[in-house]
Amino acid sequence: MSSTRPSPAEADARRGAESRRATVVGGGLAGITAALRLAEAGLRTTLVESRPRLGGLAFSFRRSSPAGELSVDNGQHVYLRCCTAYQGLLERVGARALAPLQRRLDIPVLDAGRARHRLGRIRRSAAPVPLHLTASLATYPHLSPAERIAAARAALALRGLDPADPALDAVDFGSWLRARGQSARSVRALWDLVGVATLNARAEHVSLALAAMVFRTGLLTAPGAADLGWARVPLGRLHDTLARRALERAGVRVLTGTRIAALRPGAEGAWEAVGARRAGRDAVPAAGTVVLAVPPDQAGALLPPGALDAPGRLERIGAAPILNVHVVYDRPVLRRPFFAAIGSPVQWVFDRTEAAGLPPGGGQYLALSQSAVHDEIDEPVAALRERYLPELARLLPGARGAGVRDFFVTREREATFAPAPGVERLRPTPHTRAPGVYLAGAWCATGWPATMESAVRSGHAAAREALDRLGRPAGDTPWESPGGKTAER
Repeated sequence: MSSTRPSPAEADARRGAESRRATVVGGGLAGITAALRLAEAGLRTTLVESRPRLGGLAFSFRRSSPAGELSVDNGQHVYLRCCTAYQGLLERVGARALAPLQRRLDIPVLDAGRARHRLGRIRRSAAPVPLHLTASLATYPHLSPAERIAAARAALALRGLDPADPALDAVDFGSWLRARGQSARSVRALWDLVGVATLNARAEHVSLALAAMVFRTGLLTAPGAADLGWARVPLGRLHDTLARRALERAGVRVLTGTRIAALRPGAEGAWEAVGARRAGRDAVPAAGTVVLAVPPDQAGALLPPGALDAPGRLERIGAAPILNVHVVYDRPVLRRPFFAAIGSPVQWVFDRTEAAGLPPGGGQYLALSQSAVHDEIDEPVAALRERYLPELARLLPGARGAGVRDFFVTREREATFAPAPGVERLRPTPHTRAPGVYLAGAWCATGWPATMESAVRSGHAAAREALDRLGRPAGDTPWESPGGKTAER
């Protein structure tokens, strides 16, 4: 009887083939980035995504609305000029022009808590830091003169903090602000206005380390660092259609609708995907490199025993929800692209009429982005309608006589990790004890909050670690951080 055991030459050939293969589990921005980097370095890469599309939580879907056929983003996603890694990914997939940046930061802020609504603006000049925001803060009508002076002092104090200092992670941002003379109105009208949108939590629930990172990087490094950018087309065009095209052109095999239940050690040090629901030619091959670009609970379930020093840490990373309210009016009610509100349940409002493909004359489509809404995330649509339609009519005079052609909500109950004090100690690096297995995702230790930028940076970090282990140091690609620093315009 002949042995089925491979010969030494066959084993070497198999080992060599599997070391040149990579599997990336998860088709969000982290997984897309890691797969592109690995394929560009010469690995035969397979990207596996359980959903029928790519993009993770930054995706679009079609809706048959009374107003017409709409392309709806699950949520309004915004990035800043300092988000260089995300801009690099947009450049890499050919989408940079579809998500342009403001020429200069300019945020209209409407105070609905007064009898006569007052519009203020947070905007910057071309002056050097920190003078670029001086004129805006000096005239910001939602704070008193004394509060503006106190806010400037707190900003300068933030500039002196080191976000990498572990001691900052044990302190909550709200306590730090109060200790520096910030009133409840200052927190609401300034610090939480920015912080809730970027961190998905209010100041008292935010690690000072993450808050310092956001405010220092966005507002206190380069004059243009906080200029806003957002997609003028559906997110699915950027993160699914164009990203998939770039992946396939790079040689990545993309398998959507494929779920992996576990990893198990295979022959010659490779990893086999267990429970993949597609078979035959779409089977997931064994690979020497695996990147798990999935949420922390899924990563914990997929990792082999002993892969992490303290696996329980992943379970302690909390989650925070985001609610998006979508309203289609029968006529235009908002004359600007977006605004933020204080003194109202409404947080940020964006005009998505053109991006959604609303037919000409079909009215106006507004999307409300509502962060840190633990109390509202599971409320019925009818209750949310009763709350938000009157608020919009209060904020926008044009909405008072307008008809509502459609009203619906999208909910992400675990949209981001919770940026609570102590979370930085829980976020893992890409490295695991399982040889060839790496972690990626916005929740990993990037130093950034749970943003698209953090996701892309984590994908780069996981790919770099994998390639270093294989003896293929990748260095920085031209699209990892275009220009090498934050643009100063």
